[in-house]
Amino acid sequence: MDRPRPANSVCARIVSPRLSVLLVIAAVLAASVLFGIVYQAIGTARDRGRFPPLGRLVDIGGRRVHFLDRGQGSPAVVFESGISASSLNWTHLHADVSQFTRACAYDRASLGWSDSLEAPRTAAQLIADLHAMLVASGIPGPYVLVAHSFGSLLVGLYAAKYPQEIAGVIMIDPLSPQDWLNPTEVQSKMLRHGAALARRGAWLARIGVVRFALSLLTGGARRVPKSIARLTSGRGESVISRLVGEVGKMPSEVWPIIQAQWCQPKSFHGLAGALESLPAISAEAARSELPASVPLTILSAKNSIPAQAAERESLVGRSVRGRHIIAEKSGHWIHLDEPALVIAEIRAMVEAARPTV
Repeated sequence: MDRPRPANSVCARIVSPRLSVLLVIAAVLAASVLFGIVYQAIGTARDRGRFPPLGRLVDIGGRRVHFLDRGQGSPAVVFESGISASSLNWTHLHADVSQFTRACAYDRASLGWSDSLEAPRTAAQLIADLHAMLVASGIPGPYVLVAHSFGSLLVGLYAAKYPQEIAGVIMIDPLSPQDWLNPTEVQSKMLRHGAALARRGAWLARIGVVRFALSLLTGGARRVPKSIARLTSGRGESVISRLVGEVGKMPSEVWPIIQAQWCQPKSFHGLAGALESLPAISAEAARSELPASVPLTILSAKNSIPAQAAERESLVGRSVRGRHIIAEKSGHWIHLDEPALVIAEIRAMVEAARPTV
């Protein structure tokens, strides 16, 4: 007669296969992460050799900022990018403007070729970075500041603090500080969600997932990048397609560089930091006022809402030389949709600032 088997022996036989499966899964995940880290490291080293900085790295006190200037003449034009864009966003305009004056573009901290910034972003810090960079670069004022979207908050603050350095300001479909001054619960949730996704993107970039997805996407594959987007953010091809569509308006020679830059964790950290600081920067911008002595031109997208148009009309109305222009063929990215219109306004402001002979 068989003796009954101990209960713990039966449990062991049941648990053991489950434990084995879990161990196999853990081993596969660990191996995948390790492979991704190595893949990312190799890709980063390769990108560093393929895409060195287009400009110079200017030291602003322990951190380096990438700064690119071309052309000769005064006043110099300084481009300020949108919330997550680098100096590459101005490639077309930079080259054309440099034909009639000095044209300068730079990468804010954690974007493009600039060094990372781990500290929380503040309006004071961003303005201090821009001022330190202009001083260190040796390019004298006055400056015509040209900004897109989020960048308009910064150039407005800069012009308010250093009006003696400013020959004029051009805002391209500017972000209104009133929109984010006292964010609603929906807006706050949007910012938190966006920052969380950006932090997640930084982690995915660190283990090579972003590099892998972008390689497939630029190679023509859609299904796998779409699946990765859904798994990591809950959103699919709509976001990817919109971003790729805007990048597609830029010169094709910069596409691989943009792809390489967005494979780096610091780009996602930069975006997260900007989103988290948006209400505080908006509050600072709302308390500030552009001096009436500063010429101001605002270019608005065709789909701007009436409240935006009214606010912008009020802003240019307070300027000694204010202009509000509706870009009839453009969405938010006017400098990509209608670069000739933006260049014409830059040229007009530059020539108006030059002394008459």
